[in-house]
Amino acid sequence: MPLERRTVGSVAAEEAVAVELEALDHVGLVVSDVPRSVRWYREVLGLRRAYEDAWGDFPAVLEAGGSGVALFPNEDGRPVPVDDPMRYVGFRTSRRGLEAAKAELRARGIEFHEGDYGVAWSVYLPDPDGYQVEITTYEAAPA
Repeated sequence: MPLERRTVGSVAAEEAVAVELEALDHVGLVVSDVPRSVRWYREVLGLRRAYEDAWGDFPAVLEAGGSGVALFPNEDGRPVPVDDPMRYVGFRTSRRGLEAAKAELRARGIEFHEGDYGVAWSVYLPDPDGYQVEITTYEAAPA
């Protein structure tokens, strides 16, 4: 039976959906210097290389907890334009992980800013190409 086209708002909760997703796997980012970005994502965020034996640096995949980034080289080696529509990637952590991340960033002298959204708390920092990286938790701070 073919699926009918519907807008997202028209799908009723009890209707079956043909696509079954588990989680976000990765975000692809175009970077000006792949080795530099690999170092940054490893050293600052603690991501691990994945699939390096199979793919090498095209793309360079780094992940934690089953999701991460795939880093692709910018063909001309120049910085990513500020009007690039993909400028953001977010990672989820625990409250303890968020507090540890803030301490680690401070210890490294990396500037970040924080956001309090009532049900989510985040820190934001730029990667070497200016992509905004968010580290967020949905766990409230202890009272």
